[in-house]
Amino acid sequence: MNEKQQRYEALVHAFHADIYRYAFYLIKDKSIAEDVVQETFLRAWRSLDALKDEKAAKAWLITIVRRENARRFEKKQFDTVDIDTNPVVDDTVFTEQSLQEADMQRLLLMLSEPYREPLILQLLFGYSGDEIATQLNLNKNTVMSRLFRARNQLKELLSKQNGEKGRHNG
Repeated sequence: MNEKQQRYEALVHAFHADIYRYAFYLIKDKSIAEDVVQETFLRAWRSLDALKDEKAAKAWLITIVRRENARRFEKKQFDTVDIDTNPVVDDTVFTEQSLQEADMQRLLLMLSEPYREPLILQLLFGYSGDEIATQLNLNKNTVMSRLFRARNQLKELLSKQNGEKGRHNG
């Protein structure tokens, strides 16, 4: 194997799971997230020589994922179907943990984009305020403010949700 291929395989091995997880949080569809991740690593292969600092690889890949996700909407044509003629069967089996994860994901989606993305980068990747600021091209103070507001919005949503559950149960 040549050096480029070894670097690429090490990159895929080290970051594939994290990059897929991030893509899935952005896209919310397994098959599309897989396609975006595949395209991300294809672009990473083509541009691997541009990656000079291996420590920046994860941030570099996240940037590619974000751009690939944005490309999906550049010339998006939505297909429509008649909902009455195409019944959908949901045979999902739910566990307590999957319900809690789905609930948290739903709450995260309720946050506005400026607050959601920094929080996801912090929760999924453990990025610091500085790393998030670099990734999103923002001032660190802006990032910290958005993280604070995102957590407060989540608390409000949780308390509202728990209040509504109590009303329905009581």
